[in-house]
Amino acid sequence: MQASAQWIAVAVSGRLVGNDVPVTGPVVTDSREAQAGSLYVARRGESADGHAFVSGAATRGAVAVIVEHEVEEAVTQIVVEDSTEALGSLARAHVEKLRSVGDLDVIAVTGSVGKTTTKDLLLQIMSEDGPTVAPKLSFNNEVGLPLTVLLADETTRHLVLEMGASGPGHITYLTNIVSPDVAIELCVGHAHVGGFGGFEGVAAAKAELIKGMRPGGPVILNTDDPNVEAMAPLATGQIIRFSAAGNPRGDVRAINVCLDRADRASFTLVAPQGEARIDLKIVGRHHVANALAAAAGALTLGVNLETVASALSNARALSPHRMDVHELTVQGTAITLIDDSYNANLDSMRAGIAALASIGSDAHTIAVLGEMLELGDDSQSLHEQVGAMIEDAGVDTLIGLGTDAHYYLEGAPGVAHREVASDPEQAARLAIEHAEDGAVILVKGSYGSHSWQVADILREKGTNR
Repeated sequence: MQASAQWIAVAVSGRLVGNDVPVTGPVVTDSREAQAGSLYVARRGESADGHAFVSGAATRGAVAVIVEHEVEEAVTQIVVEDSTEALGSLARAHVEKLRSVGDLDVIAVTGSVGKTTTKDLLLQIMSEDGPTVAPKLSFNNEVGLPLTVLLADETTRHLVLEMGASGPGHITYLTNIVSPDVAIELCVGHAHVGGFGGFEGVAAAKAELIKGMRPGGPVILNTDDPNVEAMAPLATGQIIRFSAAGNPRGDVRAINVCLDRADRASFTLVAPQGEARIDLKIVGRHHVANALAAAAGALTLGVNLETVASALSNARALSPHRMDVHELTVQGTAITLIDDSYNANLDSMRAGIAALASIGSDAHTIAVLGEMLELGDDSQSLHEQVGAMIEDAGVDTLIGLGTDAHYYLEGAPGVAHREVASDPEQAARLAIEHAEDGAVILVKGSYGSHSWQVADILREKGTNR
């Protein structure tokens, strides 16, 4: 960003200690990412105190730091009560400044599943229309969202944001930082249900996005999800509905959906602007809904249908561990690895298993499933439901990973080979041992289950075919 230390101090209600230096580099919360002209924000984390790394940030070029107390370091300091809240305040002031001097629009996406993919698709579409900023990976919380906002500058035309929540009020906090011009509601599912006090709490939390957007702004709703459709009365502006099921109620909908052998969807996009054929390169039928959501957002912001269709048909997966398909040879055995290991809940598990069944329709199939976390009292039943899906899909081998993973096995008594691994290394080893030539392996689980490590191990052991 480009701002003086004094301007930043005013924006965050902080006390300036030292010289009023110009900040010309990125805002960072990791001292290792500091560079010439950076502002380093020292946060207190669960395992480390960022104040201990001020010196390292300064050595790498940081010219100013936000701290909760003065530190013994010859660098300009902005002292605040809470560094994380200061980061949010700085982002709020920054986006207000950009809106006052430029033609910036902000589009925000939320939902229990599909946020990151939809964000990645929107980035690729909107970049065809003008300079666009979007989060890297899944930067969608009280730290990641402000850092994304602070990447925008006077040349930025579109700011695409992902808003996540693990409890009530989290999205409200994010919308208080930047009130979106356009809101996209994807779905209400079982992700983090334990932190919301139940499914109804999840729905209420996702609705916070609509309540916190700019008055009169367009709202894009997944009309296939009744819990999303129920949010319609909250909108104060235009409502645009999308439907992957081809529901005529959808303003933007898919018809004539078909899948190739790699589980990539093709369909006709129907919108008020006309019709266009879309041939997705990303894997999984569930991405039809994400593509429609992105298309609806782009069309609402004035991007022409031809540009939308071309960008969607050429779009690739930008974020790792999300339906990444790899053709590998591991220890002499040819396998197809479906790496969808970034996160998991009941809804995304269903999509992952569907992809495994489709891609592995005439092959030996193996599911390596890390446990699903933050499910509260429903953990056992939801894991058992996933196990039943595995059995119904005809999966040959089921390998569980994590404390509650044994419930997968209990829900899948008809699966021939079932085991629980003690760690990612063992899970990867078991997958290799069970794999026949041409086997298809799905790796999926919540991030905290470390299932992504299983996928990484398999890729490290293999060579691309």
